[in-house]
Amino acid sequence: MVKLLTNSIPFSPDHAADFFAQFPAAPAVFLLRGEDAAADPYVSKTANLRRRLLRLLAPPESQSKRLNLRERVARIDYALTGSDFESGVLLYKILRQEFPKTYQKRLRLHMAPLIKFNLENEYPRAYVTNKLGKLTGKTRYYGPFRSRAVAEKFLNDSLDLYKMRRCTFDLNPDPKYPGCVYSEMKMCLAPCFKGCTDEAYLAEVARVQAYLDSGGDSLLSELEAERDRLSTDLDFEGAAQQHAKITKLKGVLALGDDICRRLDQLDAVIIQPSAAAKSGSLFRFSKGELAGPYIFTVETPVTEEPQAAETKAAEQGALELDFSEKPAPEKTAATKTATPSLEDRVRTVLPELIPAGARTAAQFAEELAILKRWYYRTHKVGEIILANEKSELSVRKIANAINRVLKGEKNLETTKDTKGHEGPAQINTPPL
Repeated sequence: MVKLLTNSIPFSPDHAADFFAQFPAAPAVFLLRGEDAAADPYVSKTANLRRRLLRLLAPPESQSKRLNLRERVARIDYALTGSDFESGVLLYKILRQEFPKTYQKRLRLHMAPLIKFNLENEYPRAYVTNKLGKLTGKTRYYGPFRSRAVAEKFLNDSLDLYKMRRCTFDLNPDPKYPGCVYSEMKMCLAPCFKGCTDEAYLAEVARVQAYLDSGGDSLLSELEAERDRLSTDLDFEGAAQQHAKITKLKGVLALGDDICRRLDQLDAVIIQPSAAAKSGSLFRFSKGELAGPYIFTVETPVTEEPQAAETKAAEQGALELDFSEKPAPEKTAATKTATPSLEDRVRTVLPELIPAGARTAAQFAEELAILKRWYYRTHKVGEIILANEKSELSVRKIANAINRVLKGEKNLETTKDTKGHEGPAQINTPPL
């Protein structure tokens, strides 16, 4: 079993009153275990470790109904954290170890709403779900969305722009079948009664898949090209109709945030404050797994070259200049010719933050739920940098985000992704 809590201190009810002074008044995740190793431990996170331990382990007040574990605890294990996001990830890992059957209920994890594009079906369709199946087949998942209502509105409004079926049952095409309201309104190709060929229906499915894969860009480019063509042909009425469709499409795309994308292509770096001084914690969500934290120290000692040191001293009037010829000082291995930039250091760190990948669909869904819970908070600490449409992470954006997080700057403005869509700004997460 992996040891996740780095500090362990024995506890006894006979300890002196100043026993709790050794614990920092800082955010942490902790575990209280009794003499019986087989008994269930008490696991939680807190914004102030010393105060929380005093509440649980100090001598109880008379007639107090507050939970007190003073007579039951034999050891205190804990690890300091720099943010609520880091605390949440660590708490998830510990509860998964200690309570493998009930950790989801203890965490109150709500799986993220997703769009499932079932391409395994003979007549593919898309629908909203919060259950993640295997990702190795043809089926594609898109999300996470803020809520199920938002996901359903996004999908319904998107399908209004196409003619793919919305019925929920498996089709057995029959020319005698009356169809549904969507076929009557010419909003579906009606494969249920052979209103189209199978090839035509699959071509429409491919258009919908391209739309979801590109975050709507494929259809937007298609509509804009047609509008420009109509304008060139002086068909201004047709161009106005196309422009109205473009406006409607942009309203639909605004329902999806930056983080909403094909799940197997979701790659992001999350920057958080660290418990260590002048440091930040980097996490990476990729392949359905949250890797981290990686402690990133910004300030590093630099050895100046002898010539640079002499120049600096001369400018301060502390060195007599000697113009006699002297052999140039030899450079040793310890001498640094240049300080690596923050971007260079980030570029070196990123390969170390590549997750192995979620072992199961359940793990993928759980760690995605943790990321979604943090991302959609009204107030949260830290920033997230998402990969662009080429699955590339911007080193410059990550370096700038590290500087902002370590300076404690609050970015209250919305951020924009590579497509220009607006997304939520960074925030302060309340306890789980």
